[in-house]
Amino acid sequence: MGQGQTIVYGKLVRDRIPEIIEAGGRTAKVRVLAESELVPALTAKLVEETEELRQAESDDRLGELADIHEVLAALTATLGFSDEEVQAAAHHKRMKRGGFTLRLWLEEVTAA
Repeated sequence: MGQGQTIVYGKLVRDRIPEIIEAGGRTAKVRVLAESELVPALTAKLVEETEELRQAESDDRLGELADIHEVLAALTATLGFSDEEVQAAAHHKRMKRGGFTLRLWLEEVTAA
């Protein structure tokens, strides 16, 4: 990044990112999101982090999963749920519809 060059990000970042940027001698312009902006920002961040996991090399997957976990934790709290409620809902759904342990890939469905 050249001197005076500005890169526009327009995305949700972790709490310490501005501090880290400024410790590197650059200036970070940030704002605090309004309550109404948080869920859309978190869901966009979830998509971003999921794509990073999809593209990650095997050595980077744990870190990418940690990022997804952090976004999910923030989204869970923002939506007013507890981790226990999400776990219970996941368990209920797993009992009703199954999990993903069988690695089933649905190729097609033909009407009777």
